[in-house]
Amino acid sequence: MATNIEKDDVSGTATTGHTWDGIKELNTPLPKWWLYTFYACVIWAIGYTILYPAWPLPGGATRGVLGWTSRGQLEQQMAAVAASQKDTVDKIAAMSVDDILKDPKLLAYAQAGGAAAFKVNCVQCHGAGAAGGKGYPNLNDDDWLWGGTPDAIYTTLRHGIRYTDDPDTRDSQMPSFGIDGILTPEQIDQVANYVMTLSGETADAGKADAGRQIFAENCAACHGEDGKGNREFGAPNLTDKLWLYGGTFAQVKAQIHKPSMGVMPAWTKRLDDATIKELAIYVHSLGGGEAPVTQ
Repeated sequence: MATNIEKDDVSGTATTGHTWDGIKELNTPLPKWWLYTFYACVIWAIGYTILYPAWPLPGGATRGVLGWTSRGQLEQQMAAVAASQKDTVDKIAAMSVDDILKDPKLLAYAQAGGAAAFKVNCVQCHGAGAAGGKGYPNLNDDDWLWGGTPDAIYTTLRHGIRYTDDPDTRDSQMPSFGIDGILTPEQIDQVANYVMTLSGETADAGKADAGRQIFAENCAACHGEDGKGNREFGAPNLTDKLWLYGGTFAQVKAQIHKPSMGVMPAWTKRLDDATIKELAIYVHSLGGGEAPVTQ
């Protein structure tokens, strides 16, 4: 207990009686307004921890007597938004993609909804701008493996590509001409040179001439005699200089030797039909979409 309490000569404030290395501690209590504020905050904090989720425990945080959670609030808000949009969503679900395109209001709603769905589900592969990358198609250009009409895009989204859990998936298989021994290394080199000439790229003329016959016997059935592809099989156009797995000579040879073939989910497993239609309309609007097929 301090016994040498006195008044400080300089400040005129009483001391606590404690001294450290000749320095006296002044007795200056906190202002009452500050103390009252602090006490109020303590009381408020106690009340908050009783009413709302607060303390983390091994089995989960305390729930609070009100039972409120931010997740529950979000679900309520999402449900309210869904209810307000139900009539529009029901119309989209009931109509064909081509008919939605004819209704300006539904079209605007579908494009906005499709853009949001694309950001959540598609940017991981196709990129934020839908420009794709190696092995992931660019959705902005007019090069479509399975067709670029709204209905064709919708079908591709519904059933996916090489998605084994959907019996109606888009499916095509390019033979591994090298791995399976269908062609010799020399023949692969020759047909790769010929494929390069289809898009106007530089190639060995002698090898390309020999590769022409190899192409006709092994590749034309899917890619066509002119190399412009076949959407029935998802066979790419080899004449347009748009390459999914790279267009260098080495990359073309590698694709012939052991082809890479991508997989896209069947979105019916994850999204409702209205959202898939919105996605199809949004993708079609990116710039590379083709006109609907008229009956």
